[in-house]
Amino acid sequence: ISHLAPRPAFYTSEINLFDFIAMIAQTSRVSFASGVKLTTASNGTVKRTVCKVGNWAPGSDTPAYLENLTGSYGFDPLGLGKDAASLARFQEAEVIHGRWAMLGVAGSLGAELAGQGDWYNAPLPLMQGGHAQYLGAEVPFDLGTLAAIEFALMAGAESMRGGADASQRIYPGGSFDPMGMASDEKKLKEIKNGRLAMVAFVGFVAQHQATGASPLAALGSHLADPMGSNFATNGISLPF
Repeated sequence: ISHLAPRPAFYTSEINLFDFIAMIAQTSRVSFASGVKLTTASNGTVKRTVCKVGNWAPGSDTPAYLENLTGSYGFDPLGLGKDAASLARFQEAEVIHGRWAMLGVAGSLGAELAGQGDWYNAPLPLMQGGHAQYLGAEVPFDLGTLAAIEFALMAGAESMRGGADASQRIYPGGSFDPMGMASDEKKLKEIKNGRLAMVAFVGFVAQHQATGASPLAALGSHLADPMGSNFATNGISLPF
């Protein structure tokens, strides 16, 4: 094979790790240090694009419609937010669902820490025609009455919120923000924690389906035996 062209340097054993990384960066046409992506067109011209640091995919561009949007990180691989009206609706829905998820996760863990049961078993008395317990006291309403009260309260709150503009529906301010915390920094922290809470509650549901245990009970079991009590050993999470 001596008549063949010399092999590229990355096939030899002499190249060191830093040279290898530099070679990969040059091959992929993305500079890791500067966040610059070079794209070669069919006519040979090279387009230089400055990539935003911290995007969800290294070297990815941020779509123009996601610029300056709190917590976007350029994430919209399916292009669902190209329509301005849809993007505003998605943004509002994410924040509202994140807030409910944060309340749900905090309430689930708080009740279990206080010895008041877990999130799954708490509503079972209502589903069975009885009454729920709140901090040891019986709630004097059945499921139908509680549903009617919740419907009336939520309908009133949502009708008032729906009458505001897009920004005020998410951040109403005024008496709903007495400490003036609706800064860009706090909005980013809220949406990050909201996303984490939504994932956490999905985890609560999946974990209970797999093991039948509450979040803290499952955590205690795992801490007591990390190798013997985890998602790989519960017999449900993995299909083999």
